[in-house]
Amino acid sequence: MKILLEAPLNSLSLGNVGYNVVRELIDKGHDVGFWPIGNVDLSAYNIESDFLAKLQESIDKRYDFLHEDIPSLKIWHLNGSEDRKNKNQYLYTFYECSEPTDIEVKLCNAQTKTIFSSSYAANKFNSPSVPLGFDKDFKETNKTYLTGVTHFGLMGKFEKRKHTRKIIKAWIKKYGNNNKYQLTCCVSNPFFKQDEMAHILNEALEGKNYTNVNILPFLGKNSEVNELLNSIDIDLTGLSGGEGWNLPSFNSTCLGKWSVVLNETSHKDWASDKNSILVEPSSKIDCYDNKFFAKGSNFNQGFFFDFEEDEAISAMEKAEGKVGQINTEGQKLADKMSYSKTVDSIISHIC
Repeated sequence: MKILLEAPLNSLSLGNVGYNVVRELIDKGHDVGFWPIGNVDLSAYNIESDFLAKLQESIDKRYDFLHEDIPSLKIWHLNGSEDRKNKNQYLYTFYECSEPTDIEVKLCNAQTKTIFSSSYAANKFNSPSVPLGFDKDFKETNKTYLTGVTHFGLMGKFEKRKHTRKIIKAWIKKYGNNNKYQLTCCVSNPFFKQDEMAHILNEALEGKNYTNVNILPFLGKNSEVNELLNSIDIDLTGLSGGEGWNLPSFNSTCLGKWSVVLNETSHKDWASDKNSILVEPSSKIDCYDNKFFAKGSNFNQGFFFDFEEDEAISAMEKAEGKVGQINTEGQKLADKMSYSKTVDSIISHIC
């Protein structure tokens, strides 16, 4: 199939999606003209020379794909989706909030077809959904990282939406300075200045130094992320209140780790009581943080889901009882939800 692909290609979550989709399209023999959104940054990936050559060829010949008979697949936010290269544009996008605005609905309907990453979002817009897949570059290392320690992990940009502060505070309330447990946080947010980020982390830790809380900088390589996910026993990233998918929590689960997951939004598409420790939402909170979500904006309005601290701590304790057992149901997700299947499903909406 001849297809124009427009997507970011960098080390961020959306860039990882773009990378995996273009790789699968090329590996499956599709004729791809690739238009990168923003600067291309391949530093996160361990790329084989053969694929790199094919990727470069797809970029070099991208102008040849500007034709009304060639479908265009755009991987991007609703905000910015109005720009299109070809007549027929299929948008693959992500949505985390609860109340689509008139502008968001118009942008969704302006596409030839809009496909969301989660059924939660798709239902908000009366559109189809296609789930994301497990990145085949992530693998179980079978290494021993820590002995005699239960290792918790928290990954993803520090945000109100993700409940980063609340998760850290709950964990230190239960486990702080108990060196039988460790929490590793990789939660830097590139949209915060360095001193601002330091202040936010200091506040989350209540101005104290904990012997068993480890703060990592942004990990620029997927191989480093893979090592981190393999080193933990329990993932807490799934306590986020609103997600388009939640790659860190999903990937951890696929690697056989135990994830504590808030049973809402996109999590419902992959997390179950067989492969995760589910926490039921207790309430809803408005999404506005005056940084990424502004009340009255044309985009991202509504609420996120919240949880009771005691319920989260109880789920952490339940997860402790799973440590030492491989999450075989989680491992099955890696085969059930692959990027190969993601791309096949997206293509089925285009053909």
